[in-house]
Amino acid sequence: MAVISMKQLLEAGVHFGHQTRRWNPKMDKYIYTSRGGIHIIDLQKTVGLIDEAYAKLLEIGKNGGKILFVGTKKQAQDVVKEESIRTGQYYVAQRWLGGTLTNFKTIRKSIRRLHDITRMEKDGTFTRLPKKEVIGLNKELAKLEKFLGGIKDMKTLPEAIFVVDPMKEKNAVLEARKLHIPVFGIVDTNCDPDLVDVIIPANDDAIRSVKLIVGKLANAMIVAAGGEVNEPESKYQASPERKEYNRNNRKPYVKKPWDKKPYVKKPYVAGEKKPYVAGERKPYVAGEKKPYVAGEKKPYVAGEKKPYVASEKKPFNQKRQETKVVAKPTAVAPKVETKAPVKAAPVKVAPKAVVKVEAKVAPVKVEKTTAKVSNDISKMTVAQLKALCKDKGISGYSKLKKAELIQALK
Repeated sequence: MAVISMKQLLEAGVHFGHQTRRWNPKMDKYIYTSRGGIHIIDLQKTVGLIDEAYAKLLEIGKNGGKILFVGTKKQAQDVVKEESIRTGQYYVAQRWLGGTLTNFKTIRKSIRRLHDITRMEKDGTFTRLPKKEVIGLNKELAKLEKFLGGIKDMKTLPEAIFVVDPMKEKNAVLEARKLHIPVFGIVDTNCDPDLVDVIIPANDDAIRSVKLIVGKLANAMIVAAGGEVNEPESKYQASPERKEYNRNNRKPYVKKPWDKKPYVKKPYVAGEKKPYVAGERKPYVAGEKKPYVAGEKKPYVAGEKKPYVASEKKPFNQKRQETKVVAKPTAVAPKVETKAPVKAAPVKVAPKAVVKVEAKVAPVKVEKTTAKVSNDISKMTVAQLKALCKDKGISGYSKLKKAELIQALK
C-alpha cells in the first residue's frame, strides 16, 4: 500500500508547479502537462518516489541514524520545526549558517556557548550578575537559540538531510554533497534535480503540500524507533461511534407516489406526425390570412391615424420666435459694455512713468548731499574728498593724501 494516496496529493495541491517560463528542462520527465501557463506535475511518479524515500528513511532510522530537516523559506519554517520536534530529529528553520556541516567544529563552539548561557540561567548565576550584563547575555542567548536551537543536541554529522526547495537551500545541499551525505528533497519544476539524491517532485510553495509530504516522511523515523503513528482525523470524517450509530438507526426507505408509476418517455420516430387534439394550437392553413406584399399601400379607414403629409406641417410658434428675438439684443448689450472698459485701460504705462521720474530725481539728491557734505570737509573720507576734487576739476588728486586733499579743496 502506498504511503500517500493520489486523492491526498490532489487535495493538498501537490500537482501545481511553477510558471512554464520558469521551468528547468531537467524536470521534463516529472511534468505531466501545462494548463494556463503553469506546469502540472505527474502525481503517479510522485507517489512512487515518496514510497522510495520512505523506505530509505525507514532503513536509516532502524540503523540508529538521525536526519537534519532544512526549511528556511516562510512556507516551510513552522512545518519543519513541528515535525522535527515531533519525531526527535534535528532541524534548521532560520538562516543556514555557512559551514554548519563542513566547519562543524566551529559550530560546536557556538553550541557550547549556548549550553553555558542556558546553564547559567537555570542555576541562578544571572541573579548575581549586574543588570546590564544579564541583558547582554539574554540577547546572546536569544540569537543562538534562534539559529542553533534545532541542532544544539547534534554532536555528530547527520546520516541524511531533508530539504524543502533545493534552490533556496543550495548552500546546505552543496555542503552535504561535499561530505557525501545523502540529500532528500521536495523538488519543484523550477529546481535542478541533479542536486538531490532522492527526488520528490511536488509543489514546494504551498503550506499544505509541504506539511503533507514532510509529515508522512517524518513518520518513517517514528516507525523505525518502534513507535505508533496516530494519523489526525479529518474534520469531515465521522468518528467510529457516529458510524455505529448511523448503522443501527438507519431508517428504511419509504417509496414515494412518483416511484409507483415511473415516467417513460416515448421514443421519437422520424416522419411521424402528432395527431391534432382539440384545444391545442391550430395549425396554419394557407389562405386564411392575406400574406404581406412589398410596396402595397394600406387603404385609409375612418378613425384610424391619419398618415403624415409634408404640406400639412404646423406653423412655427410665433410667441417663441418673439421671445427669442427679444432675448438676442439683451444678450449682446452686456457684452459690448464689458469690452469697452477693457480697451480703454492703459494699466502698463503708469509704472514706466514713475520709473523715469525716479531716475531724474536721483542725481538731484546726490547734488544736495554733496552740497551738505562740503560744509564739513574734515569729516569726509578720502573717497568723498577725491569725488569733490573730481567735480571741481582739480588735477592730480588721485596721488594726494587726506590733508593735502583738504588743503586743495580750501
